[in-house]
Amino acid sequence: MKFVVFALLVAVAFADRLYEAPARDASDEIAILRDDRVMEDDGRYNFDMETANGIAMSESGSPSGEEGAVHSAGSFSYTAPDGSDIHLQYVADEKGFQPQGDHLPVAPEFPHPIPDFVLRQIEKAAEEDARSARGEVSRSYGTPDDD
Repeated sequence: MKFVVFALLVAVAFADRLYEAPARDASDEIAILRDDRVMEDDGRYNFDMETANGIAMSESGSPSGEEGAVHSAGSFSYTAPDGSDIHLQYVADEKGFQPQGDHLPVAPEFPHPIPDFVLRQIEKAAEEDARSARGEVSRSYGTPDDD
């Protein structure tokens, strides 16, 4: 047991020498241009923050409802690695996190075209339901001998 403890101590001592942190210089540091925060005793808050590399964030919130859940609203913006400007506004409340931004994917508008194979399956299911209602079919759906 003493040997195991000694071996672990030696491994930890040498592990520090094996890992070299990447070199840092002053260019790695990004200046914070603005950092305003307000926290009220009743749970209301707001903050605004901006950095020298173009990141900006703003949020405010307050307790709401019987259980004191916090409703928040805010925004952030930054420049993506591809050079595009990202701007996002959001609300977070009893309905969850609700983001809005031009860069977010959008679901296709409804009604969208329904593929033919889906229409055929819907038609087949309707025919089977009709036969079952007339008493022509007594077996359940999904049995192995279904076509």
